[in-house]
Amino acid sequence: MARTVESASGQSADSGLGRYLRARRAEITPDQTGLTTVGIRRTPGLRREELAALAGISIDYYIRLERGKEIHPSPSVIDSLARALRLDAHELRHLRDLAVLAGTGSAGSADLPPTREVRPGVLALTERLRPNPVFILGRTLDVLACNPSALQLFAGLDDQPPQARNIARYVFLHPRAPEVLDDWDERARACVARLRMLAGTDPGAPDLTDLVGELVPKSKLFETLWERYDIKPHSPGIRLFHHPEVGDLHLAHESMPVDHSPKHRFVIFFAEPDSPDQDKVALLDKGRPRRPHPDGERADGPELTV
Repeated sequence: MARTVESASGQSADSGLGRYLRARRAEITPDQTGLTTVGIRRTPGLRREELAALAGISIDYYIRLERGKEIHPSPSVIDSLARALRLDAHELRHLRDLAVLAGTGSAGSADLPPTREVRPGVLALTERLRPNPVFILGRTLDVLACNPSALQLFAGLDDQPPQARNIARYVFLHPRAPEVLDDWDERARACVARLRMLAGTDPGAPDLTDLVGELVPKSKLFETLWERYDIKPHSPGIRLFHHPEVGDLHLAHESMPVDHSPKHRFVIFFAEPDSPDQDKVALLDKGRPRRPHPDGERADGPELTV
């Protein structure tokens, strides 16, 4: 029997809107909203009645929203809740999508079914941009395609067969990930945020259900972040990699959707021109370093040296 995303972590999958409201309510403190608190509080974050008052709605109506009994909140109610919860534009958009899903049973915009097939032109682009590391990622962070330097940049990613390569699986389960990724904790949070976004609008997605069902029992950190329901995207800036063969790399990166490809993303990393980091990227592009062969000979392949 297929499991829903939320049943993989022990929760109901019925009210994404209610779950999101509860999670955001637990993350905001009375002090952040200007409320005065008296006595000991047993509830983290805001109480239901406090949030209802801040949003200008009745406590009974708000409880119905959280419990999934009210499924047609007006746009003005959603906007009022967003202001009370101090949501940013990204979080507000997600809250609106969840409200649409609660009322209609479908997301705000119909998605094409997921596919692992990458268009030939996109594949050609990953090669033309060498030696810069380029990934084509699916909606659940599956590595659908990448060039040689990308595969080597996340050291150990090639331990898995191509069909099993997934950035979230690497971040949470691969023993090398915390050593290679200087901002590993932020990468972990960003991975969960992207998966949570998908869970909010397509909670029954089989690919998402399978991945979450794998990660929840294997990673306590994933389970904790999953329950937090944080959907903020990753922050831009320079990424630092501690690569076991070429040393430290400081790389900028960009991520963008791929047109005409359902939920595929194009991710590229690049170094400053004529910098030591650019030289190291070129070395990664040559492939894996040679390692001892089981019979004592050297395996084929270029050796990376700095």
